[in-house]
Amino acid sequence: MGVVTVSAPYGAAGAEIAPAVAERLGLVFHDRAIPGRVAGRLGVPVSEAEANDETVVRGLWRLVASLGTMPDPVGGVVPGTVLPDARAYREQTERVLTEIAEGDGGVVLGRAAALVLRDRPDALHVRLDGPRDRRLAAAVERSGLPRQEVEREMAAADRGREAYVRHFYRRDPADARLYHLVLDTTALPVETAVELVVTAARARGIGR
Repeated sequence: MGVVTVSAPYGAAGAEIAPAVAERLGLVFHDRAIPGRVAGRLGVPVSEAEANDETVVRGLWRLVASLGTMPDPVGGVVPGTVLPDARAYREQTERVLTEIAEGDGGVVLGRAAALVLRDRPDALHVRLDGPRDRRLAAAVERSGLPRQEVEREMAAADRGREAYVRHFYRRDPADARLYHLVLDTTALPVETAVELVVTAARARGIGR
């Protein structure tokens, strides 16, 4: 069936677009189930696996803030050391992503899936993005929370996710060369973005 990977910084509507794409293509949206499978393999509570998941702000911020930093060859900073369990979570997550791609396929949000599955011909890699100020405005509108609170959460999420990809894969997650399709979802309605991703996926033979 193939797999669609979706990379999206905070406020780029990834949580709305990715499951909608899965539904349109008749594929499973793999999100909460991934840390559950990782937890089962490592013999830890699901809450602990979620705390180390690339899509969870709390775990990413803990990873970035607690380990110190070092220069990164791609630019910016990354954790200087990695806890052994952080590497184990990443390795198990990669195995789960590979099994998804080799099985019934699906749509995966985050988790550096475009890099893990970069060599697969039956995959479509998508980046949803937009200028920071417009992503912030969209996030405030969707959440209804105070702008200052959303801005803090956005800073933590963006920095953590970027550090995860830079540290483990030595790449910039915003690099357009990693993706088949890059969309500014602060300039397009969610429905339009979904339609474009679905069209691109079907052009690559993905979906039911």
